[in-house]
Amino acid sequence: MAYVDATKIDRIIQLAKIYGATRLILFGSAMETPQTAHDIDLACDGVPGWKLYELAAKIEDEMDVPLDIVPLTPCTRFTQNIEKRGKILL
Repeated sequence: MAYVDATKIDRIIQLAKIYGATRLILFGSAMETPQTAHDIDLACDGVPGWKLYELAAKIEDEMDVPLDIVPLTPCTRFTQNIEKRGKILL
């Protein structure tokens, strides 16, 4: 279980800022039903190349929960949907 509370969200935002994130959006089950989420889904801008996956690994390690992360750029139909429906964290 990946119960996602405000403390975890705050730490995720802190880590994202350290890695240079300019935008961060939570989507999927961790946003819709945080009490029963099995993973955390994030979309991120501002973290280049492999650094994005280093950030993902850092969050996974600290939260002890599976994490999926996608870049917001380049813009696709998928990322547009995330921007419309997701919860903006940064």
